[in-house]
Amino acid sequence: MPDEPTPDEPTPDARPDVPLSTIAKEWGRIGSIGFGGPPTHIALLRRLVVQEKRWIDEAEFEDAIAATNLLPGPASTQLAIFTAWRLRGVPGALIGGACFICPGLIVIILLAAVFLSSHPPTWIKGAALGAGAAVAPVAINAALGLIPASWRRAGDARNRRIRWVLYAAVGAAASATVGTFLVLVLLACGVVEVALTGGMRPSKGPQAWILGAPLGVVATGGLGALTWVALKVGALSFGGGFVIIPLMQADAVHRYHWMTNPEFLNAVALGQITPGPVVQTVSVVGYAAAGVGGALLAALVAFAPSFAFILAGARRSNRVAQGFLSGAGPAAIGAIAGASVPLALAITEAWQVAILAGALALIVGLRRSVVLTLVGAGVIGAVGAALGLPVS
Repeated sequence: MPDEPTPDEPTPDARPDVPLSTIAKEWGRIGSIGFGGPPTHIALLRRLVVQEKRWIDEAEFEDAIAATNLLPGPASTQLAIFTAWRLRGVPGALIGGACFICPGLIVIILLAAVFLSSHPPTWIKGAALGAGAAVAPVAINAALGLIPASWRRAGDARNRRIRWVLYAAVGAAASATVGTFLVLVLLACGVVEVALTGGMRPSKGPQAWILGAPLGVVATGGLGALTWVALKVGALSFGGGFVIIPLMQADAVHRYHWMTNPEFLNAVALGQITPGPVVQTVSVVGYAAAGVGGALLAALVAFAPSFAFILAGARRSNRVAQGFLSGAGPAAIGAIAGASVPLALAITEAWQVAILAGALALIVGLRRSVVLTLVGAGVIGAVGAALGLPVS
């Protein structure tokens, strides 16, 4: 992207004629109807700001997509924040980003209250188990969708492609076995690639602090642990929203016991069928840990880095960022695919295996809609529970 002033200064082509109320309305509308994840969000934003209103030209919009894809965290959320900032600076970014995030966040917290209640109705249990059984194929599909662009980024050099395969394999193995430490694996793959491509510069202190400080937070448990889990989701998730799944599962289920495996599957399913960014799944984990306050805290911590990256001017790509993503990106793709193993092992009823197989055929084999497949699986589970299928 071309050189731009810092976000706290007016941009050369800022649009003071675009009221903040318009940004609130339009970004809120996209956040309310944005079912289907980043492809839908990007298409809706392009239609609004490039094609219909002509607030931003196509080249700058494409550059913004490329730049946000180099950042950790939810790229489509960062794109929403950037486009709003491009129109009205910091106030536009804050209002546009919040209005994009909040509709789906409200919906997913309400659904979490229903699905995680102490004594949900039998049909709710069945719907949760049905939708949860279809989650593992969603992870496989997400990984497959990320492979082509990442493979092209590796280029034609044989050694780079070999490293790509190794990073992906390491990420998959870590996700399937040591999910709690997956973030360290992603960081390590990125750092190794930067070093091998000549982008590493000697420095002191800060890197050790970044890796070491969270360990004290994790040890405290409670809200400190929830804050660290949410921070990993927002600031250290490379490769798309679905990489948050292995990052969260080990902590939420096995380390802190905020949720059971079936409840975690429900959280992932809710993140897929609600509008807005998939990262909102973390709010369900927050709800399980500490109620509505925990859900709001988790969402705030998870989304704050996206605002910080954009407002701090981290939109432009550079050699180090590209090198880091060349290592962390394939590892994240492997981690997403590897997450399907613990997700599949988390199912508890025999009839869920049939739903898993059907979802795999529909989503991966026939390329059917993820949202519709998850909703259909939930309906099958609800009806089955009403007819007497076990849902304990």
